[in-house]
Amino acid sequence: MKVALVQTALVWENPAANRDLLAERLRGSLNGDEDLVVLPEMFSTGFSMASARLAEPMDGATVGWLAAMAGELDSTICGSVIIEVGGRYYNRLVWTAADGVHRTYDKRHLFRMANEHEHYAAGTSRLLVETGGFKVCPLVCYDLRFPVWSRSDGDLGVLIFVANWPAPRREQWLALLRARAIENQCYVIGVNRVGSDGNGNKYAGDSVVLDYRGDGVLDLGDQDTVGFADLDAAAWRAFRADFPAYLDADSFNLT
Repeated sequence: MKVALVQTALVWENPAANRDLLAERLRGSLNGDEDLVVLPEMFSTGFSMASARLAEPMDGATVGWLAAMAGELDSTICGSVIIEVGGRYYNRLVWTAADGVHRTYDKRHLFRMANEHEHYAAGTSRLLVETGGFKVCPLVCYDLRFPVWSRSDGDLGVLIFVANWPAPRREQWLALLRARAIENQCYVIGVNRVGSDGNGNKYAGDSVVLDYRGDGVLDLGDQDTVGFADLDAAAWRAFRADFPAYLDADSFNLT
């Protein structure tokens, strides 16, 4: 499975500008053979608490843009957007297939240090998607700190974390991504942004792909760029067959 990671600066609270910026970047960088394109958290606005002002419906411009770009590029695209449903606001990851069909995951762990829990409703269930020979679980930023929510049932092949993770905590970002890969014996994709937001927070990027051993496959550093990685399902299965530590994991149910 070929994956594209989009690590870029974002225009603060300006969905139209970000859609244009990302469309130009994708058209200029992708080769047409990518299976999955991963955008950062809140890619249309930056990590804003202005949920009531910035939220869009699921039939709004940004979700429509995702469908159009997925079709144009013949790739699945995912990233999170501020979405309003029934008077409640969600930091919602939208997973859009090339045929325009959307699946969604609402961020469960809301970052209270920025009062996210006061402006957004928390999700209650994970999204699992079969693609490219893997079962994939996409999650959002602060979810990374909570290993139970990331836990594999034994057949999870790829964990994805889309983020706006500030530079002062970049070492924790990298350490936690590696931990999730090692403990779940799966690929981990972390996509963060660069630049600064409207609150003065700086972002160092550090978007990476790690393999099922926790070893690096791709590291974008602090560059404003698009990176590519190939995920090998056969190699992942062979590793797990040879070193099946997951068989000795503690049993519990996620609720």
